[in-house]
Amino acid sequence: MLICDDRRLEMVADTETVRVLDVQYRCGVVGKGNNNNNSTDLYDSDVKVEFEVDVNSPNDASNVPVESDSLQFSPCIRSGSFADIGPRRFMEDEHIRIDNLSSYLGSAVRCPSPSAFYGVFDGHGGPDAAAYIKKNAMRFFFEDADFSQTSESNDDALDEVEDSFRRAFLLADVALADDGTVSSSSGTTALTALILGRQLLVANAGDCRAVLCRRGEAIDMSQDHRPIYPSERQRVMDLGGYIEDGYLNGVLSVSRALGDWDMKLPRGSSSPLIAEPEFQQTVITEDDEFLIIGCDGIWDVMTSQDAVSIVRRGLRRHDNPEQCARELVMEALRKNTFDNLTVIVICFSPLDHRESPPTPKQQKVRCVSLSEEALCRLKKLLDNNGDDADCKYT
Repeated sequence: MLICDDRRLEMVADTETVRVLDVQYRCGVVGKGNNNNNSTDLYDSDVKVEFEVDVNSPNDASNVPVESDSLQFSPCIRSGSFADIGPRRFMEDEHIRIDNLSSYLGSAVRCPSPSAFYGVFDGHGGPDAAAYIKKNAMRFFFEDADFSQTSESNDDALDEVEDSFRRAFLLADVALADDGTVSSSSGTTALTALILGRQLLVANAGDCRAVLCRRGEAIDMSQDHRPIYPSERQRVMDLGGYIEDGYLNGVLSVSRALGDWDMKLPRGSSSPLIAEPEFQQTVITEDDEFLIIGCDGIWDVMTSQDAVSIVRRGLRRHDNPEQCARELVMEALRKNTFDNLTVIVICFSPLDHRESPPTPKQQKVRCVSLSEEALCRLKKLLDNNGDDADCKYT
């Protein structure tokens, strides 16, 4: 069956409908001729004819279903982690990974759903400080610091949580000074990521880094605290410290850390080395694919965008965040990093089941061009009630 009007031509078969646009003539041929003579020759020309496929879709754009509002998006949290000693003699990294914080804390603390908590602690001067913070992190962050309990997820509630996390960092720092089992020369950087509903809060003291993937683009969610960076350099100098060969007071490669009380004594003095974290907040939307948090052994040898690209390719291949974390670590080792390595990859979408049932066969889209001769033949078919006629061309 061949049907067309002054705007479009439709070719209807048993299995598909093809709509041809921009045809100038009106014609119709229905069931004429035998089955051996119903083909149409198409010739190359400058006349473009586009074929649309879905004949069931409405012509009126107002009837097209509206996309779901991004405000209704709710992240589905899943994560994976991997750690490696690297070329070092000792492993000084620690990390925490809790995908369901409400379930972990039980009835003691109320949290929106979903809720999750992650932390990376990169120790130096021995493993004592990082191991101590990991062991006591849940107490520091959710008990001693008066964690703001709420079932709501909004900006005001997150500001209160930020205040409690700030207290947690400072309490943990003081606890390291008071615990006789931790060497005064041992310290650790600390980076945490807290998810409450659609709110993401990142707190950082040190040179671990959190990176958000938003539509494939790397968005840094923390700033590395190193004494060579202008903002940290100025703060260090204002507090009487100095920088030698990129090291704070010639000793430490970071300008913020928990512990290291041999550099902070006497207690209460204005030390250039501080435990005060910096915060970044964001609302997770359907554009946000995953978050990477990792120690400086990763970022010493690759950019934030490098890491995002590696994880994104991995998720498309196997959709396994733990395997992605391992692949990041392996790539850092290949690039000759000189430090311990720890990575956590947090995905915001549910598992993509690769072996899903086959979908119904989709109609095909075909694009062809009609020559002037073909268009003329269509016109003659209309004018002569289907009888072919000669066409003259110039």
